[in-house]
Amino acid sequence: MVLALAALAILFVALALLRPVDHDESQYVAATLLTAHGFIPYRDFAYLQTPLQPYLFAPLALLAGAWTWPVLRIANALLGLATIAAVHRAPRIGGAGPRAATIAAALFATCDILLFSIGTARNDALPAACLALALPAILRTAREQASRRDALRIGALLAAAAAAKISYALPALAYGLWTLFRANRRPWWTLLGALPFAAITGALFLQAPEAFLFGVLGFPGQAPTEWYQAHPWKLSSAAKLIDTLKFLALGPALLAIVATTGRRHRWHLILDLLILAGLIAALAPVPTWRQYLLPMLPALFVRLTLVWHAHPPGKAMRIAAVVFACAGLAPTVEAVANGGIPMRDALRTATAVRETLDRAHVTGPVATLSPQFLPGTAIDPRFAPGPFYFRSTALLDARQERQLHLVSHARDRSSRRSARDPDRRRRRVEQRRRPDRRVARRLCHPPRIPSATGTRHPLHAVRRTPCFAATSPA
Repeated sequence: MVLALAALAILFVALALLRPVDHDESQYVAATLLTAHGFIPYRDFAYLQTPLQPYLFAPLALLAGAWTWPVLRIANALLGLATIAAVHRAPRIGGAGPRAATIAAALFATCDILLFSIGTARNDALPAACLALALPAILRTAREQASRRDALRIGALLAAAAAAKISYALPALAYGLWTLFRANRRPWWTLLGALPFAAITGALFLQAPEAFLFGVLGFPGQAPTEWYQAHPWKLSSAAKLIDTLKFLALGPALLAIVATTGRRHRWHLILDLLILAGLIAALAPVPTWRQYLLPMLPALFVRLTLVWHAHPPGKAMRIAAVVFACAGLAPTVEAVANGGIPMRDALRTATAVRETLDRAHVTGPVATLSPQFLPGTAIDPRFAPGPFYFRSTALLDARQERQLHLVSHARDRSSRRSARDPDRRRRRVEQRRRPDRRVARRLCHPPRIPSATGTRHPLHAVRRTPCFAATSPA
């Protein structure tokens, strides 16, 4: 078993380094770097998730320095390994044999939902690991074998999951409500275990409540509607259903749902509640993406193990499991089969950026939509979310953006024009008085920097213009 886990760890780390760069990674790498250098989420920069991950990963950023991005990917790969190990361990406590547990854990490891989530520097792997690590103690509680230590552990892990990603709050809430129906489930000890992470989240909320609410609830609820307004079908229920089925079918997750339907012991109820809560959390945002479905998978594959232990799968089910497992591996194989080592190329680009900034004697913050390429001290906190808020047009007004440390595309264009043309406001008034007079507009184009390969690379723009005050020459 140890050798199998070691081999799987090597494989996951290799896949993490070979997987192409994902634009979602920018905000998570930037948030970790800024937190490592003393910035506080929400108060000093916008963070569009619950706040635990930047704090837990900040020590890694301090140790890794320029290697922070690949180190965060490796950390997520190892968290994926912990998730699979917990999914293997939990059903053994529920009475399943080693064969069924190993098969179900192996099938779980082939799900594209999991492989994508643990292969990038996003915030999916940490909460999934916390939820999965709570499952062994949850099964002991369901079998009325729980101790106070189990209750404390469950409370801490589920609260940590919710503090790392808001969608895990629903499974945590479902478990909390379930404990209230029986005193021997130790609800108050569970609550006590959750208090430290709830206190951390609450303290950050109190420091900047408006920024916290916008980052955790407001932006995820409003931004997709604005972004996809030109493609309304993507926000429809039909698109959600198709996407959900597609993502579940890329791996044995859909098969596991079919195999476990209608077969359960009475103490399996908590697993069903966790699966349902995870599914609701995945379907709540629009549109639905594959990583959103991860909260339901650990409990689902623990449930599958217990069912297959009691009712071993037939030949047709075993063949279907292999087919779905291959389907789950296909997107990862395709992603890494394009050649090259994306993380190596990203580090070379980051080195070229740092050298360019050093040659220009830049000492101030740099405004860029790719903050993951910058050292932590060079990141402009207003651009910590990468491209995600910047592409918005009407979510916040100018005053709110200044208060929440954000810059949108609309405000950026306005500020650049004003900086390049201080008399623009006066001439606009005159233009209203004389409609036949046209005012020429000048655009502020960002300078290009050389990439590691010698080609011209915009990097979503490293700007050194007065409208941004992005850098300050020494």
